[in-house]
Formats: sequence, structure tokens, C-alpha cells
Amino acid sequence: MALVVNLRHLETHNARLHGELSVAELNIETRDEVIHVTHPLQHDLEVQKFEGGLLVQGRLHLVLDCECVRCLKPFHYPLELKEWACHVPLEGEEQAPVVNDCVDLTPYVREDILLEFPRHPLCKPECLGLPKTVLGKVKSTKSKAGVGSPAWAELNKLKL
Repeated sequence: MALVVNLRHLETHNARLHGELSVAELNIETRDEVIHVTHPLQHDLEVQKFEGGLLVQGRLHLVLDCECVRCLKPFHYPLELKEWACHVPLEGEEQAPVVNDCVDLTPYVREDILLEFPRHPLCKPECLGLPKTVLGKVKSTKSKAGVGSPAWAELNKLKL
């Protein structure tokens, strides 16, 4: 279920939102080859009316499936926002859309989660990367392509 709060219910008491938001409902496009969102977002939030808007506070937890940028090993990255807070405006230029007295909080949650994504995910801070190959075993490409090939001969004539 999407993170939707009814404004009429907030007139009498604060709303408590606790549960999970599916990957489809969260709708995060990472456009990153090493970070994948495949697990639901767990949330425990309290929503209250506050000065022309809503004050949302609580905890957000999402496990990301990542690949280490050094060694390409897959690993899980727990993204935790323990004391998350957000002001959702109900007035002015940036007011949240209200549909049938309800406000969807999902775009605000999505934005703050994206800001917390790791820039260069590492399986562990001391990761050394891919294993180095022994130089003696690496074959030279000169012997295969050959300096005498017609393509290389033409390129060698260029004076740069």
C-alpha cells in the first residue's frame, strides 16, 4: 500500500504509518549498474499537521542489492534512516497534491532515499579489487596485431 495519509483524520489525531512499501510502489529508477532495488521499504512513521503542512517523522529501512565497484562481488547494503523527518507543504508553490483529502508521501520518501544511496558501493572498506594477473603470463598484443600490419603502418605515418 502506498504511503497515503488522509487529511481529515489528521484533524483529530496524528497518523501512524507502519509497514512495507513494495518495490513497484516505491518506483525507484536507479540508472546505476551496481545498485539495484529489489527489497521492499520498511517504514515506521508518524504524521501530524504542522504550520501549513505535514510533519512526517520516523524510521525508513531499505536493503539494496549492490555490486562492489572494485571487485564486482554482489553484497547487500542496508540503507537506514533512523531519525528521518520531512515537511510536506500544503500551501504555496511547492504544495503537495491533495486527491480526495489524501496526500501521497511516497515522492518525499523516494527523494530522501535516493540521496542516501552509496556513490561507490564497496563490499568492505578494505576491498583490494580484482586479483592482479601475473605479468609473465599476459601475452603482448603486439605479436598478434603486428607492427607490420597495414592498419598500423598507416597510423604510424601520422605525425601528432
